[in-house]
Amino acid sequence: MTVLANARFVLPNAVQQGWLRIDGGRIAELGTGALSASENDGADVVDLGGRYVVPGFVDMHVHGGAGSSYQSGRAEDARKVVEFHRAHGTTTLTAGLVTGSADDMLNAVSGLAELASDGLIAGVHLEGPFIEVGRCGAHEPSLLRAPDLAEFRRLIKAGGGHVRMITLAPELPGGLDLVRAAVDEGVVAAVGHTDGTAAQVREAFDAGARVATHLFNAMRPLHHREGGPIVAALNDPRVTVELINDGVHIDTEVARLTFTAAGADRVALITDAMAAAGMGDGSYTLGVMDVEVKDGRALLAGGTSIAGSTITMADGFRRAVEIVGLPIEDAARSASLIPARALGLDDRVGSLAPGKQADLVVLGDDLEIEKVMKDGRWS
Repeated sequence: MTVLANARFVLPNAVQQGWLRIDGGRIAELGTGALSASENDGADVVDLGGRYVVPGFVDMHVHGGAGSSYQSGRAEDARKVVEFHRAHGTTTLTAGLVTGSADDMLNAVSGLAELASDGLIAGVHLEGPFIEVGRCGAHEPSLLRAPDLAEFRRLIKAGGGHVRMITLAPELPGGLDLVRAAVDEGVVAAVGHTDGTAAQVREAFDAGARVATHLFNAMRPLHHREGGPIVAALNDPRVTVELINDGVHIDTEVARLTFTAAGADRVALITDAMAAAGMGDGSYTLGVMDVEVKDGRALLAGGTSIAGSTITMADGFRRAVEIVGLPIEDAARSASLIPARALGLDDRVGSLAPGKQADLVVLGDDLEIEKVMKDGRWS
């Protein structure tokens, strides 16, 4: 049994000074004030000296890091990605796959499903291949295809219940049918890489889609006479909107506007990190696409399309507090509880509450990471 004492615990709607008891890899109890002798009896007490403790970050949209990616489906590559992001506070993450050939995606899903069964990842996010060519971003246009229920079901079968989310453009032929099929399979349907109108996207939300993938990016832009996917998502209380808070994908004022419009209860901070996260500038790949990273900014080689990010969730969280100006509890909620809820994992992770996994991050006053705990063990 472990007790974390003398800390500022960041709860969903408050910061509480006190202590936290961990038993069997789970949070057993939260207490306020100083730890009494009876409360620490027989426990390994760690005095955190007034530091912040936030829930372990939950990244629902990440492709790679530390020079590796999930795209191969190989265990050694996935483990490198997970190890890197865990060191930066992400204790739960999905494995994001970009568009590939039907066989390549099937093989990757099959390999990643084994890692999800082992608990290394929380499932697989299929970003593509059923997306709009005009909004494809860093996806290979020649590999995009119309929504295909047969291919989707093959991917679901290969995933063995571990395909957790799929991003698609609902305006494509068969798009709404695929949204409904995803919902029937227990897969989160996300709207993204779309040129859909507001009406078309609202149809997708009515059909069961519940996430807007990296809001503003790779979608029809907002216009005062046609709000498109952005307005449809912001105005729908059922929808969680992803936000890449790196200062590259969206302007700081736009990030503030998003939090004002949707509230921290509907904004999920994500990284969209690719292999270059944690690495230096240079040449990388995202799926089959060549990417050049300069000054930490990833662009398709020879082009201007942004190709994922190089940040960690710790970066996005800290930026949300220090630059966007969110209260720390709102930033923590958007980095943990909201993505966990969107993925259907909030009964296990996403907040500091009795019964949940002891996944947490210890931060100094500068919000830099000092310690990371996963399932009650320091990483």
